[in-house]
Amino acid sequence: MLKAEIDRVVGRSSAKLLKASIPPVRRWLLEFVMQKDREDLSVQKAIAESELYPPRVKLLETLREDGTWPIPASRKVAEDAGPGPPYGWTSVTVLRNLYMLYEYCATMDTGHIDAAVERILGWQDDAGYIRGPERDTFPRVYHNGLALGIVVKYGRESDPRTRALVEWLLKTQRRDGGWNIPYLQDVKYLPEYRHMRVSDFVRLVNQGGVPPYDPERYYDVPSCVWSTVGALRGLAWIKPQARNPDVKRACGYVLDNFFKRNYHGNFNRSERSWTTLKFPTYFGSGLTALDSLVYLGMGPDDERMERPMRWLLGARAADGFWYRSERPHPIDDQWVTVTALMILKYFSDMR
Repeated sequence: MLKAEIDRVVGRSSAKLLKASIPPVRRWLLEFVMQKDREDLSVQKAIAESELYPPRVKLLETLREDGTWPIPASRKVAEDAGPGPPYGWTSVTVLRNLYMLYEYCATMDTGHIDAAVERILGWQDDAGYIRGPERDTFPRVYHNGLALGIVVKYGRESDPRTRALVEWLLKTQRRDGGWNIPYLQDVKYLPEYRHMRVSDFVRLVNQGGVPPYDPERYYDVPSCVWSTVGALRGLAWIKPQARNPDVKRACGYVLDNFFKRNYHGNFNRSERSWTTLKFPTYFGSGLTALDSLVYLGMGPDDERMERPMRWLLGARAADGFWYRSERPHPIDDQWVTVTALMILKYFSDMR
């Protein structure tokens, strides 16, 4: 019954979106929802038009040879006052713009994209994670999940640095299947630090005023569901990870906590984060979670998937589209809609 409902919705909404979509949205719709072959003339036309899409052209024109983009003056002042990239807005800009360029059908050979990907990998710590942008130096799993997805999308899956990043992610997975932010989401709960301001706590950690970090001491503290969603965001792009039992355990952790309030107050605590449709999809939401879960093989054979999938179906408006909010966002709403359709199509085809 769910499959029939999904197939009906996908068919009707796809037909409507096809008539109104911008070129890159139309390309994703044609190729990954309507399953047109890359040699299909309509797909080729959408890709060709995407190459001339003004936001894509602007991003490529402003991408410098060193793999970075200019940042606002106020952001640059703040960045220069600190340790410099990757701590600051430069690294955020590089990741977000590369994400969008991929959506706009760019490849590693386009412009200076390969230099930008190399810039990301150049920010790798000896431990394997990608540093930045936070100045507290604690590695963020969701930031690294985004970085991993980007370098893989642009053809760097076999790069030893990419493999080191994957190894770091899997090594830092916690016993309950999820991830958290070191220190801020475990040590900070100890009585002696609980009431400290975050800035004072970070300073104390960086000064060596906190005992050596042993994550096994804090396995009684639940993982952060949004850090876990972020990790899966990158791992979902590496096909063999869909068979990794540890990754499946992480998927289970997300499904067991779907629609629930996040335990940690410093990262998307409200349960409303699940049902707020967001684009770009690197922002944590139920849409982001489902996008990763289905590509990691979580399908109809897992009964925990039914409620989130029914929510996604129910979030569709009467006109056949999905919307960020009651306020119109004409372009973002197209992206949200095509993302929802890709999730539904992939899920339905797993039956």
